[in-house]
Amino acid sequence: MPAPRYKQLLDRLASEIRSGALRPGTRLPPLRQLARREGLALVTAGRVYAELAAMGLVSGEVGRGTFVRDASLPPGHGLDLGALAPDLVDLGFNYPTLPGQAELLRAALRQLAQGGDLEALLRYQPHGGRAHDRATVARHLASRGLITTGEQVLLVDGAQHGLACCALALLQPGDVVALDALSYPGFRLLAETLKLELVALPAGEQGPDLAALERLCRTRRVRALYTMPTLHNPLGWVMDLAQREALAALARRHELLLIEDAAYAYLVERAPPPLAMLAPERTVYVSGLSKSVAAGLRLGFVQAPPAWIPRLERAIRASTWSTPGLTTAIGCAWLEDGTVARLEREKRADARERQRLAAELLEPLARVGHPGSYFLWLPLGEAVRADRVAAELLQAGIAVSTASPYAGNGAQPQAQAIRLALGSVARAALAPALREVRRVIEAHSF
Repeated sequence: MPAPRYKQLLDRLASEIRSGALRPGTRLPPLRQLARREGLALVTAGRVYAELAAMGLVSGEVGRGTFVRDASLPPGHGLDLGALAPDLVDLGFNYPTLPGQAELLRAALRQLAQGGDLEALLRYQPHGGRAHDRATVARHLASRGLITTGEQVLLVDGAQHGLACCALALLQPGDVVALDALSYPGFRLLAETLKLELVALPAGEQGPDLAALERLCRTRRVRALYTMPTLHNPLGWVMDLAQREALAALARRHELLLIEDAAYAYLVERAPPPLAMLAPERTVYVSGLSKSVAAGLRLGFVQAPPAWIPRLERAIRASTWSTPGLTTAIGCAWLEDGTVARLEREKRADARERQRLAAELLEPLARVGHPGSYFLWLPLGEAVRADRVAAELLQAGIAVSTASPYAGNGAQPQAQAIRLALGSVARAALAPALREVRRVIEAHSF
């Protein structure tokens, strides 16, 4: 029995892409043209392109069309650590560390070993963390401008786990969640897993377009907004106070839940107050020590209104039961003795120096970012394919992320770009890598 016509077309296009007959960057026919040419219904032609995209062979971009991807580039490149060879220069993922941090860990482990409370670390912890550890984190959050109490703080296994707990506790499948058109891929993956409906908002100069959010709330039942007001990933903007106050007022008018991701907030000095201070009754604040201390120290924190704490504790119990006692003990000890504050100061200086170096070596390429962040967004020209640039850099031993994971399924017209993570490689390796990035982009621009 012959295969359905759409399956025959799917197999033919996949074969042509894999064989190189359809070269990377080739624009495929528009859906209506493909349906007419092949004698298929429009919805069936759309299914062909959707399955090709799921196979990682094409990418669809709003306003531009469907293009053949470079098959040598892993899907979601720059965000899958398992796809990276150990000798690659990794400009795709940020896990900044400073010289001497391994010795800090060795000393912390010795101190724990000499303490008298080791047996307590072997037992289950309270679901939201021990009271004195929660109080320690509450004091730390005060340095970020968030005045709170230990009763409103919960300890989690990193900021990503904190986001997952927020979604599990406070959202339902099918809920509409607004977010920036370009946004953190980890939250997009979480939303897809939990079957939330994401609606992308265009960006203004310093944050989401609040007029667009207002229009959306008038036409849809929007349950929540996911936002990064202090150091947006990947664009690097910091929302000013007036914008934050306007967002807080909008959230009250439309009864929005605000999910405030502050993973990179430590890099910004004298930032405006968190949304959790301006709209405390409807904001969940999520952060952790993965970026400010080390990626392997899985200690995150969630600050929320008192009424939501039991639901969040239930989500922690359902997902990991409790934060591991060992990492919590080390992280909280470093919060108390000033180690975290010192590392944050040193990393702010390190990030500024890396941004200065990037500005010098990437000139005259277009760049979007914050002078104190560990990442940089490089928009590419209309004729330049991000996956081709990333694939050539990969062959040269340099891993970068394309815009695709940040744009999600509804890729934006401006999403021909690459994101550089500046914090994961030694400075000696960063300079030649940046020169190669500039060379490859310029070669593709002419």
